[in-house]
Amino acid sequence: MGTEKRVYRLEADGPGGMGLEAMECDPADFASELPTQTLHEYYSDEELGMSVGVWTTSTMQEAFGPYPGDEFVWLLEGGFTMVDGDDNVLDTYHEGGCVYFRNAAPVSWVQKGHLKKFYITYLNPNREVPSGVPVDGAVKAIDLDAASAQMEVLDSTDSFTFAGDAPEQRDHVVFANDGGDMFVGLWDSTPFETEMAPFPWHEFVRILEGEIEITEADGTVHRFVADDCFFIPAGTACRWKVPGYVKKYYATLDAPSDD
Repeated sequence: MGTEKRVYRLEADGPGGMGLEAMECDPADFASELPTQTLHEYYSDEELGMSVGVWTTSTMQEAFGPYPGDEFVWLLEGGFTMVDGDDNVLDTYHEGGCVYFRNAAPVSWVQKGHLKKFYITYLNPNREVPSGVPVDGAVKAIDLDAASAQMEVLDSTDSFTFAGDAPEQRDHVVFANDGGDMFVGLWDSTPFETEMAPFPWHEFVRILEGEIEITEADGTVHRFVADDCFFIPAGTACRWKVPGYVKKYYATLDAPSDD
C-alpha cells in the first residue's frame, strides 16, 4: 500500500510483476460460497476512504446492496453481471470496459469465472450512507462513442500553469457522485507542457490515445501511452508534457484528506 505523493503506474500483476496478495473474505459479504480473491493496493487514504489498486475474484455473488462506495473500474479480464434485490439482471459488463458504480446502489454483483480489474473506490467514513439511491443508471459502462460525441471545449484551464500557449482541451463528465466530489469522464487535448507544481486533485487515468510524459520534482520521468493506467495523488509535485493529441478516461476526487 502506498501513501507517498508520487506518480503510481498501475500494473496488472503488481509493481514489477510481484503478484497480488490473497484476501480474507467475510461470509457476510456474499450470497454464495466464498470466492478466491487477490489484491494489490497501490495507494490508500483511510481518512478520505479512498483506495486504488488491482483486484481479482473467482466465481461468486456479493450480498445484496447497498454498494459500498463510489467506484470506477477498468475490466482487464473477464466480465460480470449486476442484479437487483429480486435477482433481475440489470446489465452485463464485458472485458475491456470501464464501469462506474454509485455509492449505496441497491444491487448485487454476480461473477461467473475469473475477473481482474483496476479500480479506484471512494467511501467517505465521515458521511452517512445515502438512502433511496435509484437502481437505474447506478452502475453503467461508459459508451466511448456516445461520450466522445458529447465532449465540449473547456472554458478554463486555471488549475494549471502552462509553459507556452494553453492547449484546446475538451471534456465530458459521464458520472458525478452524490457527494459532488468524485467525477468520471472523458478528456482530450492538443499538445502542451505545464510548469512544475502540486497536482490539484487525486486522479486515476486510463490513456486511450497519444502519450503523456510526467516528471516528478526529484527528476523521475514517467511515460504513459495508450492502455497504460496510472494514479496521481493530490499534492504530487509534477510537470506534464503532451507532445501530440491525447485522450483519456479519468476519475478525479476533489475532497481533501481532512474532509
